[in-house]
Amino acid sequence: MSPTARADRCGIGVLHWRHAFEPVAMAKSAFVLLLTGLLLCACAAAPKKETPPKVAAASVPAPAAGMVGTPTEVSETPSPPLDQESAFVAQTARNTGVPAGEIQAWLAQARYQPSIIRAMTRPAESMTWANYRPIFMTDARITGGARFMVEHHDELARVQASTGVPAEYITAIIGVETNYGANTGSYRVLDALYTLAFFYPKRAEFFRGELAELFALAHEERLDLATLRGSYAGAMGWGQFMPSSYRKYAKDGDGDGRRDLLGSSSDAIASVANYFVHFGWQRDRPVFVAAQADPDAAPFVPENSEASYTLAQLAAKGYRPVESAPDLPVTLVTLEGANGTEWWIGFQNYYVITRYNRSPMYAMAVHQLAQALKAREAAAQP
Repeated sequence: MSPTARADRCGIGVLHWRHAFEPVAMAKSAFVLLLTGLLLCACAAAPKKETPPKVAAASVPAPAAGMVGTPTEVSETPSPPLDQESAFVAQTARNTGVPAGEIQAWLAQARYQPSIIRAMTRPAESMTWANYRPIFMTDARITGGARFMVEHHDELARVQASTGVPAEYITAIIGVETNYGANTGSYRVLDALYTLAFFYPKRAEFFRGELAELFALAHEERLDLATLRGSYAGAMGWGQFMPSSYRKYAKDGDGDGRRDLLGSSSDAIASVANYFVHFGWQRDRPVFVAAQADPDAAPFVPENSEASYTLAQLAAKGYRPVESAPDLPVTLVTLEGANGTEWWIGFQNYYVITRYNRSPMYAMAVHQLAQALKAREAAAQP
């Protein structure tokens, strides 16, 4: 309001009060009226508190259609506390040998992705084996896997011979993880790990470690962090390796001097097999055999997926293999299938698959997809 307008408003206020009194009283009330008018002017002149404008959200290019883990937006980018970021830069530079300036430069380009936090904190849906299995055991996925095994026959055969990991299990891992490389994720890995390292307290320590590994990996393998994409958790390539696993277990399968899990099928195949070998895959040993429960068997859920029981111990608990099984260390897996409760006896190779993903249902999906691929391959033989 302009000074003239405020003066006009004050005059109107005084006149209003003056006409409210009889002429006899006006002289006695002049001082009161003048004071009232001054107060009204002061109220009119007082500035109102304004709400600061909202900062517009930054936009990002639309990701490729069909990608999983698609970022939907980038909101106002918060910054981690300076002491946390400085400590991270110093420790990462010290542990990895990557120059601190290079780490700081990449952190300056990282962007917070709120959709990643939502994905990580979303309550896990209650899913049984009955509705988990159909996600992976489809005609399309089996056909795609059979095609993958034909196209990469020589690579798979070579790796199977040298490591003992069957071609169908390598293929099944890649099939479950990325549908044979067709869906490797669309988040920038830098953004995903930055978001989880500094804005997801529940597992911040783990993801800061993975972010540090990412800088070391990019330095070693000459990866461009501006374009490197993966899942919302920071996993990459056909086999979805986290940066630490990439550094530890990736193999140069095609002999070009690089370990490229995003563009080389040979490297991806060799690396999945090497991962299994590291965790103790046993050549020519089973993964699962079907089991049955005695009518009076009490429910039994092992504490973890390690094969730490004998067949005799499971039999004492009321669980026995349906057919003959080798007398090796085992464990018990119970799943709720479409036709009721299923019991399975898992061996060391089952445990190895759970090092990739700890879910027993995941391990069973990999196993059954592998068995379907093996059957499809046998049927195609002349």
